[in-house]
Amino acid sequence: MTMIRSILLVLLATFPLAAAQSGPGIGEPAPVFTLPDTRGETHALARYRGSWVVLEWTNYGCPFVKKHYRTGNIPSQQREWRGQGVVWLSIVSSSPGTQGYYGPAGLDSASVEMGSEATALLMDPEGTVGRAYEARTTPHMFVIDPDGVLVYMGGIDDVPTSRDEDLERATQLVDQALTQATAGNPVSVPTSRPYGCTVKYR
Repeated sequence: MTMIRSILLVLLATFPLAAAQSGPGIGEPAPVFTLPDTRGETHALARYRGSWVVLEWTNYGCPFVKKHYRTGNIPSQQREWRGQGVVWLSIVSSSPGTQGYYGPAGLDSASVEMGSEATALLMDPEGTVGRAYEARTTPHMFVIDPDGVLVYMGGIDDVPTSRDEDLERATQLVDQALTQATAGNPVSVPTSRPYGCTVKYR
C-alpha cells in the first residue's frame, strides 16, 4: 500500500506536465510582474533588473515543499545565493480557501516557521503571475539573468519525491544553474521536470 501511495504521489506531482507548454522559454524575456509581499511592500520584477533573480513557487502546506524546508535544503540555498547578491522571491499562487493560502499575516508566520530566508514572500492569489509563467507545481523554480532573460526553469532538483533521504542522491539543479550562469558559463541543464503539489489556482 505504501509503495502504491508513493507511485500515485509522484504521478500526481508530474501530471501537470502533460499539458503543452505555453509559457516563457529559455533565452526569452521573463514575464514582468508586480506583486505585494506579506508586509505590504510592492515588488516589481523590473526593480531587480541588473541582478540575478530566482522565482520559487511555494505552498507551505505541500509535503514536497515541507521536505525542502525541514531539511534546510531551500533555506540554505536562499541564504547562500542572497549572500552573493541574488534576489530570491518566493511566490504563493494558492487561491483563497485552498491549501497554502493563509493571508498575509498567516503566510508571514508560516514563512518564519519554515525557516525561509527568501528576499520576499509574494502573494498572487488570483494566479495571474503563476499562469504567466506556467507555474505548475510547488516548488517550481525559475532563474532570471540580470538582463531579465530566463536561463533555468524546472525543479529544485532531479529526484521527484517527498522523502528527506532522497536529497543525498539529488542534483541541486537551481544551485547548479546559478553556479554556472553567474560564472559566465552556459547552464548545462536549463530545463527540467518540476515536481510537487499542483499550484492551487482559482
